[in-house]
Amino acid sequence: MTFITLDSIQKQFFDKNNQPHTVLDNINVSIEKGEFVSILGPSGCGKSTLLSMVAGLTQATDGEIVIDNDYIVNGPGKDRGMVFQQASLFPWLNVLENVKFPLKKEMSKQKASDQAKKYIQKVQLSSYLDHYTHELSGGMQQRVAIARALAMNPEILLMDEPFGALDEQTRTLLHDQLEQIWIDTKKTVLFVTHSINESIKLSDRILVMGTQPGRILTDIKVDLPRPRTNYKEQMLRIEDEIMQYLKSEIDKVVQEELNNESTH
Repeated sequence: MTFITLDSIQKQFFDKNNQPHTVLDNINVSIEKGEFVSILGPSGCGKSTLLSMVAGLTQATDGEIVIDNDYIVNGPGKDRGMVFQQASLFPWLNVLENVKFPLKKEMSKQKASDQAKKYIQKVQLSSYLDHYTHELSGGMQQRVAIARALAMNPEILLMDEPFGALDEQTRTLLHDQLEQIWIDTKKTVLFVTHSINESIKLSDRILVMGTQPGRILTDIKVDLPRPRTNYKEQMLRIEDEIMQYLKSEIDKVVQEELNNESTH
């Protein structure tokens, strides 16, 4: 059953000369409840802009986003939790206080603490409740950010390259933790990434985007059992398929960079 519908989404920005620039063009996607869907594509294809629209932080120029066949997204909502590339934690609060911060107006102090501790445990940081952000590694800070988003119990978890700034070993650890959290909670996840391998490892589906303007090139179903560590050959085949779509798009981005350099 369709849970999130992106219907004919277009997004335009205007440059300094007031000329329109189409960032996203004719995006049509249907996502089922409980699916883990990655959005993959080269820089500048509008991945983060698209995610921001689902979050209600950015408005489409044309088209609409509908949740659960019930309402059109026109702003942020409690049903959608967002995790950014940078953890964006409050440095003056410890781990427990950071996670329960958005719960303060929703429930009693005790219930907020209990709820926060539940999700801190899910990201395996229960022994760090009293630690402050400067005492945590980058990977640990992202786990706190994930716990904070989950503590609000949103139906939809939106993740904008949450592991992009982390080293490979830490990313692998967080992939495993995120996958287990998704299995446990069955949240609907929209996950923006530059990493083909990351998208294949985590996703039910991968939306491969092209650029200039941003559009959906293909929608690939990853029909492999989890965990996928024993399916490397099948994963490589999917990677090759994705690269066939992305190669010309990446070449397009590189050529544009070269053209920009030659005009300066």
